[in-house]
This record gives sequence, structure tokens and C-alpha cells, in this order.
Amino acid sequence: MIKEDDLRDSLNEIAGDIVELESNPRTWLSWMVYFLARLEEKSTITASDKEAFFDMLSALQDEIRNRMKTGGWN
Repeated sequence: MIKEDDLRDSLNEIAGDIVELESNPRTWLSWMVYFLARLEEKSTITASDKEAFFDMLSALQDEIRNRMKTGGWN
């Protein structure tokens, strides 16, 4: 749980850094794409890893669609 808390804290800090650097959410797309590309780079070692990454992207699409419809994150 401590590692998860540390990661959550790091992500919160990074989110704050992005907002401080560029306050307009429209400009964040490039940072989101950059982050996803780095995750893919570091996580797709085998074909099954790559498939799991694309499954995650599909689930992310579902979460974004849900957010757009309901106005909230799960």
C-alpha cells in the first residue's frame, strides 16, 4: 500500500506541475499522449504485454466515455 500511496502522491504532483506549466486543459493532450507512449514503451516487452496494453487503452476509452456521459469518474 505504501508504494501505491507514493505513486499516487507522485501523480498528484505531476498533475499539479502540468497545470502550473499549462493551465488550459486543451493543451494537456500532448502530455497525455507522451505519458501513454512512455507507459507503452516500458510495458510492452512481449506480444501478450502489448495486447494487455491495448486492452487497457480500450478500458480507458470506456472510462472517458463514461466520464463524458455521467460527469464523474468511477
